[in-house]
Amino acid sequence: MRELLLGLRLLSGSGRGNRVRFLLMAGGSAIGVCCLAMVLAIPGILAAQDGRKAARQADCTRDERRICTGAALAPVELKLTDPYGSRPMVRVFHAPGPLTIDPPPGLTALPAPGEVFVSPKLHEELEKEPGLAQLVPGRERGLISAQGLAHPDELFAYIGVRRDQLKGGEPVTSYGWRYTYDETVEPSTLDIVRFTLAGVVLLPLAVYLSVCARLSAAARIRRLAALRLVGLSKKGVQRVNAAETVAAALLGAVAGLGVYAVANQLISRIGLPGFRWYPSDGSLSLSAVLICLIGCPALAWFAGALGARKAAANPLAVRRSAVEKPPAKWGLLPLFPGLGIVVGYCVAGATGHAPRDTSVSAVLMPVAVVLVGIGLVLSLPILSRALARTLARTSRSLPLGLAMRRNELEPGGALRVATGLVLLVYAASLVQGVLIELDQVSKNTSPVQAYVLRLDRVTPEQQKALESVAGVRGHGVTARSWSDDQAEFPPTINAVFATCAQLRGMVPKMGRCPAGEPFRVENPHDLPNQDSRPGASFPFRLRNEKGETRVLPVRVPERQVVFEDASGLSALSSGDVVLPPSALPDGFRPENAMLTLVSGSEPGTVRSVLDGIGGVDPTVEVDTPGVVVTALQQITVVRTILAMGMVLGLIIGVAAYLVAATDRAVERRPQVTALSLLGARPRTLRSVQVVQVVLPLAMGLVLAVVAGKAAESSYLVTGGGAIFWDGAGVPLLLACALGVVVIATLGSLPLVGRRIDPELIRRN
Repeated sequence: MRELLLGLRLLSGSGRGNRVRFLLMAGGSAIGVCCLAMVLAIPGILAAQDGRKAARQADCTRDERRICTGAALAPVELKLTDPYGSRPMVRVFHAPGPLTIDPPPGLTALPAPGEVFVSPKLHEELEKEPGLAQLVPGRERGLISAQGLAHPDELFAYIGVRRDQLKGGEPVTSYGWRYTYDETVEPSTLDIVRFTLAGVVLLPLAVYLSVCARLSAAARIRRLAALRLVGLSKKGVQRVNAAETVAAALLGAVAGLGVYAVANQLISRIGLPGFRWYPSDGSLSLSAVLICLIGCPALAWFAGALGARKAAANPLAVRRSAVEKPPAKWGLLPLFPGLGIVVGYCVAGATGHAPRDTSVSAVLMPVAVVLVGIGLVLSLPILSRALARTLARTSRSLPLGLAMRRNELEPGGALRVATGLVLLVYAASLVQGVLIELDQVSKNTSPVQAYVLRLDRVTPEQQKALESVAGVRGHGVTARSWSDDQAEFPPTINAVFATCAQLRGMVPKMGRCPAGEPFRVENPHDLPNQDSRPGASFPFRLRNEKGETRVLPVRVPERQVVFEDASGLSALSSGDVVLPPSALPDGFRPENAMLTLVSGSEPGTVRSVLDGIGGVDPTVEVDTPGVVVTALQQITVVRTILAMGMVLGLIIGVAAYLVAATDRAVERRPQVTALSLLGARPRTLRSVQVVQVVLPLAMGLVLAVVAGKAAESSYLVTGGGAIFWDGAGVPLLLACALGVVVIATLGSLPLVGRRIDPELIRRN
């Protein structure tokens, strides 16, 4: 306790410069803790959104046989999720029953037939897009409050309808589940996001906080050595140093939490692209607050104790400015096994032997990424000293020779200055790999978009209206053959009832079509149907509105037409038999058939067609193959979170460089002053300052780009996607690295003053 009080007294009585340094340490810690709080708040925001989704989930009380009790008296609801651009729009159709139930969260009462409750964002969209009212029919009774919405931008509506208007649906007796199937971000994807954020933000943050905790390390270590020489114990020296660093870190942690509270209020109201939340969702949990208040001072304590170790062990060497020992070679140890795993996966992908055992890769890949990241940090002093030693021996340039001799004697300086930016470039490669994998999932490669509806849910009049919706360029009825065979997999085929003109609008490319005649289609990109053999006959059951049934025998024709669709999202598949609509008897339609409408795949066209379908029947359920709108929304959220992580990483990396470079320049003022008195020009001194920073940084960036691209490729190989090598991302990484070097150069120029202050040498 005495040593801690001594450290605080030294802090308050050691002059204005020391107090300014203390405030800089506290300010740097505040920035770091604010960034840390933003990362820690993301899981809480997602959990709060999922919790409100679970609270509004419809449920039905079930008996021992898992049968819903009171189903005949309970209200019935049908939940539909449609794509509105790249966002999901959820519509819940509610048909009341004799049994009265409590409304879901966010509503004061359930909507009666002809009434609707909409979210505030959907209310705004209805005013902008009048055609959207076809999907939300009824008189607007009120808005859904925040308790019933996942986030402020959610498009959600409760629509009251009569029971006879609702096709399908499930009985409802209460609302609220313990979990939701519609997570904002799936748990497996969230694990990837957490790991990526740890590499992009938390690892550079640890370096940054360590740099802030070791401001003016050279001056402080000399003062600690003096205390050790006058009789203070080794542990006492470490406690004195830790008192200052921990006090600054604790003050910075409190300030950082305050800055985050203000930032949360501002950003949550403004919103990020595709990701908004309520301010209360961003409130930090007690565990997150404790991590910030305890973790940051603990890291400062560790960094302070590490910095005071040399002064406590050998104070005379510190006071006499003895030459530092070269860094140990064991710092290269983590780099080699990490690169070995990464290169192994790259070779496996290049030779066509991509790993299929994802459980092993799920362990090895994160381990390799962490080992390479740690190896880059620990190898920088070793490689910087080796490079400096070589160049100092061979160079005849005075600025280069002076700079390299300084780096040779003080290789740890390169570690402090370059580490944050090197890790930033390395992490950028990993983020790029994650975004490439997400892009493979979300990209719609087909030029057409299909809309699939159950034919028995629409009347013949509605079918005609749906087929003439604006934007629909092709349509057809698809049915599967009927079989009374009790075999597990009886032979079946699909029949498509459409004209040649309708068929050409349903597929991207198609060969010559015989009008009015049956034929069989084949897709060279699809597996053939072995049951669809020419001459084989299959029965199809038909039904009319009166309930009468018929059987239509269909023989597989010899004639074959080839069409191409590499996406596999069209309404046709290899082996399907195409029949003209005239083959159906008047008034009869196939049983268990699907009505397929096809349009272009442009987002505006898709939204227009969905609005038109809603105008015909807003309660009909539409399947859109290739467009999983909830997945698109999830990918948008993940991209926004990763982009926010990259911005935070950029702030941390640049701040770490500025702090370390400025501090290093201040520490070197006595040496710069001595060189100035010996006749060195300011231009020469600036060149020395730039070179001794830029060369180790450039070497670290080259390693970061190479190791980062290898880690990115190995991640894509283990991800099971179609893309392993991202050549398009190399120019971006090189541009980022070049930008980092330019920033480092510009930041080094003004650190050599024009005025010579001999007092610095006298004090030394």
